[in-house]
Amino acid sequence: MTTPENDPAPAGTWLRSEGSEMATGQKYASLVAALLLIIGALFTLREFLPALAWTVIFAIALWPLFQSLAARWPRHRRELLPGLLILAVILVFVLPVILIAIPLADDAHAAAQWVAQVQQSGLAAPQFLGHLPDGNQLTSLWQQKLSQPGQISVLTKGAIQGGGAKAATTLGRETLHRLVLFGFTLLGLFFFLRDSEDVIKQLRVGSRRAFGAAGEDIGGQIIKSVHGTVNGLVLVGLGEGLLLGLGYLATGVPHPTLFGLVTAILAMVPFGAAIAIFAAAAVLLANGSTVAAIIIIVLGAVVTFVADHFVRPVLIGGATRLPFIWVLLGILGGVSAWGLVGLFVGPAIMAAVILVWREWIGSQKGPINPTPSEIGADAQNRPAVGSGAMP
Repeated sequence: MTTPENDPAPAGTWLRSEGSEMATGQKYASLVAALLLIIGALFTLREFLPALAWTVIFAIALWPLFQSLAARWPRHRRELLPGLLILAVILVFVLPVILIAIPLADDAHAAAQWVAQVQQSGLAAPQFLGHLPDGNQLTSLWQQKLSQPGQISVLTKGAIQGGGAKAATTLGRETLHRLVLFGFTLLGLFFFLRDSEDVIKQLRVGSRRAFGAAGEDIGGQIIKSVHGTVNGLVLVGLGEGLLLGLGYLATGVPHPTLFGLVTAILAMVPFGAAIAIFAAAAVLLANGSTVAAIIIIVLGAVVTFVADHFVRPVLIGGATRLPFIWVLLGILGGVSAWGLVGLFVGPAIMAAVILVWREWIGSQKGPINPTPSEIGADAQNRPAVGSGAMP
């Protein structure tokens, strides 16, 4: 059982004297041992690394709100406020799932009834088959295979018994795995917010010891990148979902709330909202509403164009001082390499790399700027290419 005497002191409490240095061999041995320990820890936590990554992203995104609440109610900083933020995160993520699940369950029930009816009476051949080339043969084939009672169950029996059962098992296992990771994410977020002051001080001391002042600069740039990415992806995606959801409602798209939520989720990835927009337009076309489908496509094109070409570059690029092309490549490459968490990890990595490069070449002030001797005596006064002067 731990006691206050055995608890670790705050970072920076104990300092060694300037003269006490390890021998060179000891330094190398300690470095190898530390690397082995880090590799072992990462291997041990490999199944939970996505949850820890999401914990960091949530903590950075919620930090300004937590700080403002803690400044107003400092007595509740360590228990009540972290718990309330965890509850808010649960509501934000669970409520959309419920709103999506209810209409899907209704549609699944209606689809099951339709399939049962078709199995009993057969499925009549659509009229447009007769207008196609070889329409008579297609209509005859349809009547033989689908119009007779019980034929659909014969065709789908193998798929349902084989792939359907396997898909259901996989879906259940993956859903349970995601719920467990989400639970560990929330648990880690609670402890991070509760002990945030100690954690931040430890990170500052550790980064300065390992990387000097450059480590703190890179950490600050990563935090700015995550803030900008959250605003540029999540908030803009929610805005797109709201605007297009109103458009779905006005044009008569079935389940406009469902389509709006799906649009908001897909819109968090640049150009992802187009999938939901074309799906809504296809539903309207199937119902014979051609004009409404055109309106949805035009409205979706305008909203996504403004969001992806004007709003997002300002929010993300302004926070990270990156050209939007690098932000876009970081987002898409991050998703490809890291999955959904790559939406935030990718731009953060790109922002840190660009910061190091700018400081390394001297285009931005920082602790790793080059010295005059490293770039040459005449490099500072050398005219840039294209300035009109001879190089």
